[in-house]
Amino acid sequence: QVQLVDAGGGLVQAGGSLRLTCAASGRTLSTYVQGWFRQAPGKEREFVAAIRRGSGSPYYSDSVKGRFTVSRDVAKNTVYLQMNSLKPEDTAAYYCAAGRYFLTTTTTTYNYWGQGTQVTVSS
Repeated sequence: QVQLVDAGGGLVQAGGSLRLTCAASGRTLSTYVQGWFRQAPGKEREFVAAIRRGSGSPYYSDSVKGRFTVSRDVAKNTVYLQMNSLKPEDTAAYYCAAGRYFLTTTTTTYNYWGQGTQVTVSS
């Protein structure tokens, strides 16, 4: 079992930055695929970024590539999502997730989820 607690959301102006954190307990997070998803009101939850288990190599959705950076601190069992050049369309609840197997962009392949943290970007 893995318990995930995500935090760091808030209100920021367009062009600003935020860093989200996802702290894990129960198991070593680096043995899982660690992903970030987001969900805006009335929309489906969508993939944002993820880190492959083991190698730690990242993968990003096209909508955030070049603006967001996903990273991890193995010693702290924590994953981060650094979000720069934020846009109003980035407004959503952000969720971290952990999956046992291969990196995918689909929610159904992730086994554990954080409770979500709200990011609001004003124009």
